[in-house]
Amino acid sequence: MAAAQGRLSDGAGGMDDAKGNAEAEGHAGAAGPPAFRAAVEALRAARLRPQVEVEPTPAPQRLAPYAYAVEAVVIDGEQELADGRLVLLHDPAGHDAWQGTFRLVTLVRAELEPEMAADPLLPEVCWSWLTGALQSRGLTYGEPSGTVTRASSHYFGGLSERPAASQIEIRASWTPREGLGGVPDTAGHLASWCDLLAQVGGLPPAGPGDASVVTLPQRRGPQSR
Repeated sequence: MAAAQGRLSDGAGGMDDAKGNAEAEGHAGAAGPPAFRAAVEALRAARLRPQVEVEPTPAPQRLAPYAYAVEAVVIDGEQELADGRLVLLHDPAGHDAWQGTFRLVTLVRAELEPEMAADPLLPEVCWSWLTGALQSRGLTYGEPSGTVTRASSHYFGGLSERPAASQIEIRASWTPREGLGGVPDTAGHLASWCDLLAQVGGLPPAGPGDASVVTLPQRRGPQSR
C-alpha cells in the first residue's frame, strides 16, 4: 500500500512536512483508557466502500498520550487514484487547542491533470470536500484547521519526454464531538474520510448525493500498483 508521508502535528494547525515517526506502536490500540479503546474498536469495525483499502500503520507517539493510525489507498482496477493517512489522537486531560479530548489529523493526496491544478478555485473546492464529507454523514465536529497545497513538476533535458505532473495535498485536523461514554463516532469519521479520499481520487459518490458536488476527472494514464 502506498502510504502518505509526513509527520502529523498536534492538530491545532494541521500537519507539517517532516517525516513521520514510524517506530511507534500506537497502531496496536490495545492500551489506553476505555474511551480510547472503544474509539479504536469502532475504527476497526467500520464498514467502508470496497475501492478504499485501509490498514493500520504505526502512529506518532509524541502528539498525544494515545494514538492510533491507519493508511489507505483508493484503487480502481490497477490504478492507485489517491492515498492518505488518518490518525486518532486522545488526551484524557483534554487539549485547549482541540477543545476536546480527541483529535483527528489527516494527510490526503492525489495526482491531478495539469489543467485541473491550474484552477484558482481548487484549494477552496478541496477544503469543501472535507467539510462536506463530514456534514453529509451528519457528524458533529469542531476546531477544523488545515491547508490545501498543489504542486506541479515540469521536466527538462534528459527528462523532457516525461509529461508534466501535478499533485493536490490536503492536510487537516478536526475535533470529533464526543458521544455516550465520551466516545466520538470514529467509524462515521473514518467513513467520511474515505468518502473524501474517493472524491479526491475522482470516483463518483457511493450513493445519491448533492448534485453540486464536483469530483476530479479520472486520470489519463494508469498508475501501476
